[in-house]
Amino acid sequence: MRTTARSCLALLAAVVGCDGGDTAPPAEAPGAAGVAASSTPEQRAALFDTILARTMRREAFSPVKNQRLGLDVEAAMRAVRPELVAADDDPSLYHALVKLSAARRDRHLSVQLVEGGLDPGFKDGLRVAGGLPATPDPLHAPVRFAPDYGNPNEPFFFLVDWAEDASVTDAGVAVGDRLIGVNGRSAEAWYQAAAPYMRHSTDEGSRWKLAQLLPQRSAVLPMTMYEETLVVELERTGGERYMLDLPYRPAADLVWGDRGEPRYRGFTEVFQTPTYTLFQSDDRPVLLLSWVGFREHMVEDVDRLMAWAAEEGRLDHDVIFDATRSGGGSRGAYAVRRLSPHPFKTTFGNLRLSDAGVAFVEQAKEAAGRLLDSGVQEADDNGRWLLDWLETDVAEAIAEGRDYTNDVPFKLAHAPKDSDGVLQPAPVHFTGQLVVLLGPDGGSHLDQFAAIVADNDLGSIVGMPAGGYSNTWEWEELLTMPGTDLPVAEFMWSIGHTIRPNGELAEGNPAPVDVWIPLTRANAPEYYATLLGEALELLGQQ
Repeated sequence: MRTTARSCLALLAAVVGCDGGDTAPPAEAPGAAGVAASSTPEQRAALFDTILARTMRREAFSPVKNQRLGLDVEAAMRAVRPELVAADDDPSLYHALVKLSAARRDRHLSVQLVEGGLDPGFKDGLRVAGGLPATPDPLHAPVRFAPDYGNPNEPFFFLVDWAEDASVTDAGVAVGDRLIGVNGRSAEAWYQAAAPYMRHSTDEGSRWKLAQLLPQRSAVLPMTMYEETLVVELERTGGERYMLDLPYRPAADLVWGDRGEPRYRGFTEVFQTPTYTLFQSDDRPVLLLSWVGFREHMVEDVDRLMAWAAEEGRLDHDVIFDATRSGGGSRGAYAVRRLSPHPFKTTFGNLRLSDAGVAFVEQAKEAAGRLLDSGVQEADDNGRWLLDWLETDVAEAIAEGRDYTNDVPFKLAHAPKDSDGVLQPAPVHFTGQLVVLLGPDGGSHLDQFAAIVADNDLGSIVGMPAGGYSNTWEWEELLTMPGTDLPVAEFMWSIGHTIRPNGELAEGNPAPVDVWIPLTRANAPEYYATLLGEALELLGQQ
C-alpha cells in the first residue's frame, strides 16, 4: 500500500509532507463507479486489516480514558469490519471509515477526503446530490439543542435557542422543552445511531457535540439519517408534547435569539481581540476575559492585555477567565505566566516511536530547522530546544528500540528537555486571584490550560470539565486501496501523550472542577450568569 504522510506540528505552525512506504502497481482510475465500487470485498478487508495493524503499533493509547469509557479499542474497531467490507459504494465506505476512526474515541482524529479518492457526494462539508447547495457551512434547521447533564445516568437533549422562523415561533416553544423524537426515532435511539460517527474523548463531550450537530444537515452522519426536513417531537415542562417540522436553511440566513449564551451583567466591555474580549466590573476590582482560543494571535493579544493592565493600574485585579466557548491551539503557558502570580509546573509530552513516529521525527527536525532560520517566534527559543531533543534523546530512544521517548516539557515550547517544567511568573503579571469558567465544548490545549490551573492550584474552576482531549502530535497518512495506488482517504493517528502536571495522562482525563455546576433544562436561561455569580462569590470568599 503506497503511503503519503503529513504531520501536523501545532508548535511549529507548519504542515510538512513526505512520500514513502510500500509501493504498489498503478491502477486505473475508478471512473464514475467510484473507489468503493471499483474495489473487491477482499481489498476492503485488507484495507481494514492495514488500518487496524497500523493503529495497534502507532497509537499512543490512554489507559485512563479507555478504563473510564469501558473501551477496548481493538474490539471496537473490529466491530466495524463487516460494515467496511460490505461498503461497495463511496458514501458507505466513507462513513464506515469515519465510524472506524471514531471507534478509538479521540476527538482529535478524523478522516479527510482527498483528490481522486472517495467521493461520498459531499463538497465543503455538504452533500451536493439531491439538490442541496454546495456552500461552506452545513444547512441548519432554525433550532439549537443542548444536553441536560443534571443526572449523569440519564442525560437528554433540550431546546436551548431558536431563530426567527415561523416554523418555530408560531409553535409556542420555550427554552428547556425536552427532545423526545427525531425523524421518527426516539431521541435516545437517534443518539445511539449518531454517536459512533462523532469524534469524542469523553461521554460529556460527545453529548455536547451531538447536540450541536443534531439540527444540522452535514457530512458527519450518513444521509440515511436525514429527511428533507427535520421533524422533532418536544415535551414542555408541563408534560404536553408537540411536533415541529423544520426546514433546513443556509446557516448564514438564520437570525438567532442567542438565548442561554454568555452575558456578563455588571461588566462593561473594554476591547476585543481575536483571542478574547476583555470586560471590567462596574463596581469591583475584577476583570473578565471571554476567551476564544490559543491561536496564532495569542501572544500579541496577551501582550496587549498586560500593557493595558499596567497602564491602567489593573495588575492587582482578580481575573475571571471564561473558557466555556474556547478552542485549543498552543502556548497556553505563556498566558498562565501573566495571569497568575505563582510559579507552576507546565504540561509534559512524549512521542510513540513506531514507524510513523520515526518518520515524524525526520519531518519535525526539518521543520524545526526551518523555524530557526525563519525567525518566527513560535517558542521561547524559536525551536532550538525541540531540535536538540530530537537530535539527542529521541535519536537515542530510536536506536535502543524503545516504544516511547522520555517525557519533556510540552513540545519544548517553554523549557528545555532537562527542565523540571516549573515556570515563573512573567515580569509583568496579575497579582490577584484567578477563577476559570469551563465546560465540555472545547478541549485540546484548553485541556492543558485547565490542567495547569487545577494541578498547580493556581485558582478555582467552576462549571464542568473541558472536552478531555489532548495529545502531543498526530500523524496523517494517505490510504490507498490494497494492491493498487488508488487513493481512498487520509487517516489520522495520535502518536504522543500529553502528561498533566500531576503526572496523569490528559487524553480522556480532563482536569476536575472545584465547583460542579452542570447545564440543565432548568438552569439554561441563567446558566452562564450562575457561573459568573459563583466566580464572584469565590473571589469574595478568598
